[in-house]
Amino acid sequence: MKSALLFFAQLFFIWAIYEFSSYIIKTFDVPIPASVLGIIILYTMLSTGIIKLRHIEKGVGFLNKHLGFFFVPIAVGLINYGGLIKAHGLELVLMIAGSTVVGLVITAGTTQYLSKKERALTRKERTYHGQSHSA
Repeated sequence: MKSALLFFAQLFFIWAIYEFSSYIIKTFDVPIPASVLGIIILYTMLSTGIIKLRHIEKGVGFLNKHLGFFFVPIAVGLINYGGLIKAHGLELVLMIAGSTVVGLVITAGTTQYLSKKERALTRKERTYHGQSHSA
């Protein structure tokens, strides 16, 4: 029983973040989707330690496990655009593939840059600590 209540509390918390982000979007006319702002808010809360991963882990795990289910309405909605897909399908596929490649390249480049920076910082710290112990 306690586990079920914890699970529903976590889902409620995630939903509350989404509702809060929707409120911000509507109130301040922010030009991004509420779900994106919600993810930014959640990431910020996790990064700063306001909440811990264990506080939302079960709820997020459930949603992530059933993520494909949430895309069914989108896929069904594509049926309405059959003519557009027939007329411009190749262009759409090329745009989707191109943007995917660009996103992957930028992500990979950023990850490599940050990894090198972190390794250099770690080496610098080891050198500093080595010198401070020998003095």
